[in-house]
Amino acid sequence: MPAREILTYPNAKLTELSSEAIESAPDFRALLADLLDTLNAFPGCVGVAAPQIGELKRVVVVDASRNRKPVPNQGLLILVNPVIQSCEGEEIMREGCLSIPDFTANVKRAKRISLVATLYSNADSAGVATKIEADNFEARVIQHELDHLEGKLFLDRVSSLKTDVFRRKRYAVPEST
Repeated sequence: MPAREILTYPNAKLTELSSEAIESAPDFRALLADLLDTLNAFPGCVGVAAPQIGELKRVVVVDASRNRKPVPNQGLLILVNPVIQSCEGEEIMREGCLSIPDFTANVKRAKRISLVATLYSNADSAGVATKIEADNFEARVIQHELDHLEGKLFLDRVSSLKTDVFRRKRYAVPEST
């Protein structure tokens, strides 16, 4: 399936609460495939949530291994109806988002999280209820994507819009000859 268009701020769907994903729904597998295709269409992107493609369902895909800097991670995670059960520690780091393409910001998040979700290995696999432990960058990515399910953007988490938000750097792309 082709990649889906990413909704960008201020689209109202980005601020709405997502409903539980029903795994027996006729369009469920297509949603998983669309999320995977959309993630893969953006090199360096480490996560996409269903609301970002206009689907208000509790589904996210995360792959911290796609980060430019190697980080310990669990690889591709397709999480359905995820719920964070516990958080530990705090850390402020810079974040960006496909839905806010022109800005990044310093965001405080938990360093370690524990969550439960139905985990899929691909769009055609069977889901398995599981508990996941994540830390550092991977925990941050999961928290960022789960915020989308709650209708939150990273801008909602910054301490100061004046000092913690930055215009994203743009690099010239060489023309092909």
